Amino acid sequence: MSKIVKITGGILLLALAGYLLWRFSFLIVYTLVAAVVSFLGHPIVRFLETVRYKQIKIPRAVCAILALVLLLIAFLSLFAIFVPLITSQVQTLSKIDPGTLMVNLEIPLRWVEGHLREFGLIPENSTIRDELLLRLKSILSFSSISNIFNSIIGVAGSFFVALFSILFIAFFFIKDEELFAKGVLLFVPGNKHTSTRNVMRQSKRLLTRYFGGVILELLGVMTCITLGLTILGVKNALLLGFFGGLMNIVPYIGPVIGTLLGVVIGATAGLASGEPHLLLLLIKIVAVFVVSNFIDNWVLQPLIFSSSVKAHPLEIFYVIIIGGSLWGCRE
Repeated sequence: MSKIVKITGGILLLALAGYLLWRFSFLIVYTLVAAVVSFLGHPIVRFLETVRYKQIKIPRAVCAILALVLLLIAFLSLFAIFVPLITSQVQTLSKIDPGTLMVNLEIPLRWVEGHLREFGLIPENSTIRDELLLRLKSILSFSSISNIFNSIIGVAGSFFVALFSILFIAFFFIKDEELFAKGVLLFVPGNKHTSTRNVMRQSKRLLTRYFGGVILELLGVMTCITLGLTILGVKNALLLGFFGGLMNIVPYIGPVIGTLLGVVIGATAGLASGEPHLLLLLIKIVAVFVVSNFIDNWVLQPLIFSSSVKAHPLEIFYVIIIGGSLWGCRE
């Protein structure tokens, strides 16, 4: 009987723990993001602690606050630069005339309809033009775009609550470098504390360098795309470079998504401005993204991550090739 009670109690405790993890999963996310922020903040704190005036040094808590302020300024600077560009792009979308767009797409639509009829996917007397025109009018209408923009503004309130929570947690992680490790050790058996501390110490150092490398890679790819598009005379080069660099963080499919976003943004801007050579514009965008991705894979990644993770460039080079080959085999 007692065994049944113990099993039942264990199941109930597991169920309760699972419910609590699900119910307060946002706190786990906040904590993990705060840990990443603290990884970026620790090098800044260590630098500030070396700054002294005579025998007076900056207190650790003040260093932690200054590190968070610097990281926040960097984040808000990106926000201030790119939000107006995104807003301008949204306004550009509302200026696109669906009728003119359909005229430009007339030949490709006929080609698509012909092949769809050939494979029996649509009836002979049907057309996708009218349906597509109706969809475009609803998507590109100013009211629809305004509703999307208002929804984004509504989400902004929750975003700032999350941002404050993450910064609050990150402050204590930065102020006390061992705080996160102490929290993890609560779930580790006592005889494993020493080895766990060593592993976490090494992991934290490598992760700090890695995240620094990711930021450098993002800036490098963004610079390559922006410069390439600017030289070729493509509008919104900075916005396209930002999205390309941001998506490039995602392994394998990130560059593809970034290129597709670049094509969509470039096409909408070209249609709104009456670009006469739309196909040439899209070829320029794709070419710049492909060349930038090539530079990232074969130049930036080996150099940046060999420096940040303290590995030889050839090691990173071989890891990239092996990883790509393994992924290809899985596919």
